[in-house]
Amino acid sequence: MKIQAIAAIAAISFGMAGCGTIVEGTHQDIAVATTPDGAHCDATRKGEPLATLGSQCVPYGMPTMMAVANYPVEILQTTGQVTIVTEAFSEVRRVYLDRPQMAIDDVPPGYYGRSTGTWQGDTLVIETIGIAPQVAGYQSLPHSPQLRITERISRVSADVLQDQITLNDPVVLERPVTYTLAYRRLPKYEMVEFVCDNNREFTDEKGVVRMKVQEK
Repeated sequence: MKIQAIAAIAAISFGMAGCGTIVEGTHQDIAVATTPDGAHCDATRKGEPLATLGSQCVPYGMPTMMAVANYPVEILQTTGQVTIVTEAFSEVRRVYLDRPQMAIDDVPPGYYGRSTGTWQGDTLVIETIGIAPQVAGYQSLPHSPQLRITERISRVSADVLQDQITLNDPVVLERPVTYTLAYRRLPKYEMVEFVCDNNREFTDEKGVVRMKVQEK
């Protein structure tokens, strides 16, 4: 059965590294265990977190936007298009169905690139190209303009959606990198506004995030 319209869903497991453990009882009501990630986690434990995309109000882009902590994702299917909206930073992807993909060199590099999709049985296969090299990669993995992202999205149960993501980059990678995300349906969840208007923090000369203190 193909996906006709999926409202708000939230990531329940992913291969992204983090510094904490999300437990049941959050507003997404999901449990996620993450693993420490080197210098970033050490700095966070010391109370001196290093600058991240979030602290600098920079969009995550593809493929990172598909697994930003435990923020929900909204997936909507309309005629000829699947639209994916993340609550974090209100990022938007548009997947054009049954259209030919363009040549990589013809796609202006950006955060989200150009995505085309086709149904293969009950699996939606999406190909994305045109991701700018400066966009953060999976677990900070570098990439070139030749990056090609292939997703295979399918239901593994009535309320769980799986997104298998494969990264191909002949310039940077010796072989493809594949990881899998999983999402749980939240039928009554309403997406909330997320606007990055960060006037409380700044990044010092060492790359550490500091809070602005108003002098009396």
